[in-house]
Amino acid sequence: MTITLNLPPKLADELTTEAARLGLSLSEYALRLLATGQKPDMPRTGADLVAYWQAEGLVGTRPDIADSQAHAREIRRQAERRERP
Repeated sequence: MTITLNLPPKLADELTTEAARLGLSLSEYALRLLATGQKPDMPRTGADLVAYWQAEGLVGTRPDIADSQAHAREIRRQAERRERP
């Protein structure tokens, strides 16, 4: 089956760059993306993830949490003690 897509130039450039980085043709890379359902620019490291969260405006959205590590420990404690069906 053949599909023709009109991609925005920026997206086409990003896909071409990533395909080249992986040593694939653009069509092979596009097929891989469609087959796996993955986004091309998923964060690969913790730093990438934090940068993504910052870019999306998610960092600092919970000013009610003064100590994030204590908050995480409390959530974990609650999860460990919850009743299972």
